[in-house]
Amino acid sequence: MSEEPIVITMGDPSGVGAEVTVKAMAGLSPAERARYAVIGDQDTLERAVRACDLDLALRPQGSDAGDALQVIHVPVEGLPGKFGVLSDACGEASFQYINKAVELTSSGAASCIVTAPINKAALNAAGHHYDGHTGMLAHLTGCKSSWMLLASPTLNVLHVSTHVALKDAITRATPERVLETIRIGHNHLRRMGLENPRIAVAGINPHCGEGGLFGTEDDRQIAPGVEMAKAEGINVQGPISADTVYHRANTGAFDLVIAQYHDQGHIPIKLIAFDTAVNVSLGLPIDRCSVDHGTAFDIAGTGKANHVNMLAALDYAGKLATAKRSVSA
Repeated sequence: MSEEPIVITMGDPSGVGAEVTVKAMAGLSPAERARYAVIGDQDTLERAVRACDLDLALRPQGSDAGDALQVIHVPVEGLPGKFGVLSDACGEASFQYINKAVELTSSGAASCIVTAPINKAALNAAGHHYDGHTGMLAHLTGCKSSWMLLASPTLNVLHVSTHVALKDAITRATPERVLETIRIGHNHLRRMGLENPRIAVAGINPHCGEGGLFGTEDDRQIAPGVEMAKAEGINVQGPISADTVYHRANTGAFDLVIAQYHDQGHIPIKLIAFDTAVNVSLGLPIDRCSVDHGTAFDIAGTGKANHVNMLAALDYAGKLATAKRSVSA
């Protein structure tokens, strides 16, 4: 292989991660497929191939089997051997797959991670107490902070906070955190080829507080962060009322919206790009992106899972890997 592979973590063995992965891989040419390796459970992947009625061969890491998909098998005891069940063993497996991916990318043996969905309840039942992939990856790479970007063809949203209670999200939206989020988004879009990214910062209160009538957080917490970013030469506007800023960005006025909390950013992008939005972790020393859907235990193992979002994640991972090579060249 002429370049380090993009590694795909299979996600929860009981969910649809194996299915969307093998469906995506089966649709690629042999040359394209050679760019990837799947970290997961060989038996689960083989069952997914059968469930989806695919003509896709799997090969163990290091073996040479022509057009087959390379699998980096990570053994975990106690897997249920069937889809659609909540299991702490599956939570342990999810963690081990991600941990292996971090080892490979941190050492330079892989260029980027694409993650299939995990189940947070199973993860925590296994003793790994994280709010999801983003927090786990931050811990495994030794980062104090990380950010969630949702990227789609027409709208990109970066979050000041994600998996916290709303009252805590308001407290976390400090001028310093807002400034750092703007910087992270600005630097990422420049890396991806935008010379002067146009960034909008959403307000936290209705109408950005309406001059204090609906709260003063926008004036005290959001606006100072925006002004500090402007002083650094970043092309940023805000705070802008959240009920209009996403429409403006989606129709071309901005390249990125800074959302103040989880639902403020997730709802608009899932409304307009449910199948094509990609979850990207920023602020880490490694590159990672993911499908933006869950484990779907109710349809796991039926072959019905839609792999369009996995294809979108693989496409974005390819762009990240290209950008990484450009920087290191």
